[in-house]
Amino acid sequence: MSVVPSDTAPTGITRVTVPASMSEDDAELLTLAQELLARVWRDGRHEVASAVRTADGAVHTGVHLEGSCRRSSICAEGVALGAARGAYPGGQPLDVTSVVSVQIKPAGRFRVIAPCGVCRELISDYSPDATVWITTVEKNEVVPVRALDLLPDKSRRAW
Repeated sequence: MSVVPSDTAPTGITRVTVPASMSEDDAELLTLAQELLARVWRDGRHEVASAVRTADGAVHTGVHLEGSCRRSSICAEGVALGAARGAYPGGQPLDVTSVVSVQIKPAGRFRVIAPCGVCRELISDYSPDATVWITTVEKNEVVPVRALDLLPDKSRRAW
């Protein structure tokens, strides 16, 4: 009998049911984010995965990197956006159309999560009209939200 270390991803993690309102393209992002996190999850180190789609149809993923001092940590959304930016030609602006991020909850289930405040700023700075999938607090349902709507009265930068 082998013992799985407590810092590795548990097996048999319950996947998020794809909402009826989610397009096939966004369902692919959900699947990719869950697959990535199931593969690399490590308690206290890599607890969130994100998948983003750009306007050209390309998909980029990222995983949360926890640093020894909190300030050095990087969110999965930022890693995925950086990967997407790196794939675009220099003069072409980054245009993200959809974002899906997941976390494994202690109950052994995946959960679609909303980006943190910093990531909300980052996503809306580059792609204010991107669809960001979140789980509502009131009804615990996965729904799409426009990135800029996650930050009411956000100051807009002129790049």
